[in-house]
Amino acid sequence: MIERRDNDGVRQRELRRDAADNRDRVLAAAGAAVRREGTAVPMATIAADAGVGIGTVYRHFPSREALLGALTHRSFQLVLDAVTSAAEADRPGIEAVRGFLDRTIEHGPDLVLPLHGGPPVLDPDTVALQAEVHRRLGSLLRRGQCDGTIRSDARTADVVIFGALLAQQLPHVPDWHRTARRLVDIYLAGLAPTNPGRSDMSRPEFDGD
Repeated sequence: MIERRDNDGVRQRELRRDAADNRDRVLAAAGAAVRREGTAVPMATIAADAGVGIGTVYRHFPSREALLGALTHRSFQLVLDAVTSAAEADRPGIEAVRGFLDRTIEHGPDLVLPLHGGPPVLDPDTVALQAEVHRRLGSLLRRGQCDGTIRSDARTADVVIFGALLAQQLPHVPDWHRTARRLVDIYLAGLAPTNPGRSDMSRPEFDGD
């Protein structure tokens, strides 16, 4: 009896692992399909791209809205991971922002966000995740404003919008990553204060967006 229970336990863990793997495959395929064809992409197309049956898709996501909501939540989690990683490094604020933008370029193909034509954020957990992303980005900007590497009128919304633009890979631009990082260099040059090395906190316009 003990051996049978052990075998049952192993089998249950395998089933849970398979289910989690299937869910991840569906989300990955859905992200690519939505970026390629838009939010109206057929669920059958997503299932085929994921290599699973349509029933598996609906078992994890009972509606298109549920799937799009999960994609949006996953996207904000990836962005939060990027800004958290950037903040942990001991470097000037403007270089921390660079680290965040570099990660955003890498994550670009996986991001389905409202600024990319994704669904509006309505789920309370996703709203909280979005707010935390903005809060931590604001902290990066304040760091740079305090250490004199970021101009005082820079706003969180500026970085959010620019990051969203970077995440939209242009299909006809060769070597997109190289081009995107060149754009980051230009953007950061504009983000720097006009008097490098001096902290100008006389007119901060951080808005927390």
